[in-house]
Amino acid sequence: MTTGTKAPPVSATVSAPAKPSASAARDYRGVVHDLSKTVMTDWMNQLQAAVHDGTPTAYLMISGNCVEILRCFDILPVFPEINALQLAIRKKALPYILKAEEIGYASDNCAYVKADMGYTLSGGVGEEGTMPKPRLIVCNFVGCNVYIKWFEQCAAMMDVPLTMIDIPFVRENQPSPDDVRYVMAQLRTLIEDCEKLTGRKFDIDRLREILAYSARAEEGWALAKSLCRARPSPFDCYFDSINMMGPINALRGTKAAADFFDGAVAHYQKMVDEGVGALDEEKFRIVVEGPPPYPYYRNFRNLFEKWKAVAVQSTYSTVGGTWEFGFRHDPERPLESIAEQMLMHNLCNRTMTERYAQIRAYVERWHADALVIHSVKSCRLFSAGQGDMREYFTKELGVPTLMVESDLEDPRYYAEAQMKNRIDAFFESLEYKRIREGAPQPAGSQP
Repeated sequence: MTTGTKAPPVSATVSAPAKPSASAARDYRGVVHDLSKTVMTDWMNQLQAAVHDGTPTAYLMISGNCVEILRCFDILPVFPEINALQLAIRKKALPYILKAEEIGYASDNCAYVKADMGYTLSGGVGEEGTMPKPRLIVCNFVGCNVYIKWFEQCAAMMDVPLTMIDIPFVRENQPSPDDVRYVMAQLRTLIEDCEKLTGRKFDIDRLREILAYSARAEEGWALAKSLCRARPSPFDCYFDSINMMGPINALRGTKAAADFFDGAVAHYQKMVDEGVGALDEEKFRIVVEGPPPYPYYRNFRNLFEKWKAVAVQSTYSTVGGTWEFGFRHDPERPLESIAEQMLMHNLCNRTMTERYAQIRAYVERWHADALVIHSVKSCRLFSAGQGDMREYFTKELGVPTLMVESDLEDPRYYAEAQMKNRIDAFFESLEYKRIREGAPQPAGSQP
């Protein structure tokens, strides 16, 4: 793996043989999910208040973003991706997707884009809606050119200034010094735009303070994911990581995010020490590639929990940053470290071979039994090359690999009966293989 140094060793690397407690596992979900709900609800309340109170807001992308610069000027970040995700998970996305298609968006366009555009066209943004109209749109292009058109359309539709940050695609193992300088120059332009918007001068010391909070949250994120090396894993690093992605992505650079991860790590460490897992029994350990089908999030999760399968790592959780491989924002090198993170230390701006290396590291270091690929119908960035990925891990590395397809946003592409049949058949084959080879039961699972 070439994306950075290994995460620091933790006590979670030692298997915990104690049988997990069902009541403790339920408590685990309550504790960490409630922590996430509290901080994310506070952020959403700020967004709703900003609809009317004049707080400056700016649109921003999740992947490889520079949110710390906005926070330096007290500009409230708004993430259209999160809005689209919330619409999907509340089963409200389809009417907005259809509205976007009515005005010309193709059926295979990114469903995140269509849901957000339909929502905006329906009055969801601005004084009559629940989302504030941005005063600045920051397009931090990282790997997905669809997002460029999305944010350009938002800027044109709402007549809002657009700041475009061009992030060179990383073709080698590390970005070149010229690439870093190129991005830093654009960050200085963004700083000038923020100064004009707010009437405030840039404060480098304030940025360093914000970056220290980012680094603390990133350290907590890495430690939490390292704890999933334990057997049993204290949380599902796919489904439960999504509840942690809010604080690390939307709230990065705040004390609230740093405190959240302090609390989450403490709770997960306690679970590991007590031998408590995410499920009452951990039978299979999987790595998951690709976003989940949010409209059927709970149904999808149940298909895996039925087989006592726990995700010990996932690529989707690294869309915002690959923190578990050692990168941290550096208050002593503020603009340099922001540029480096935008260039290299996120999932989307690297070659497919780097993505293969990331997944392989997950399978080997987190002791996974299999890889599951969820291919997303409307997301070319994630789904391109996944057929070859399945062949590589199955035939070259001997990793059992399942590939299923639906969509992260559009409920029309989710066929649960077909999904269930494929998942059941896959885990039945894993179970048979284990019996045939006389493999011992995993530590921490019931015989």
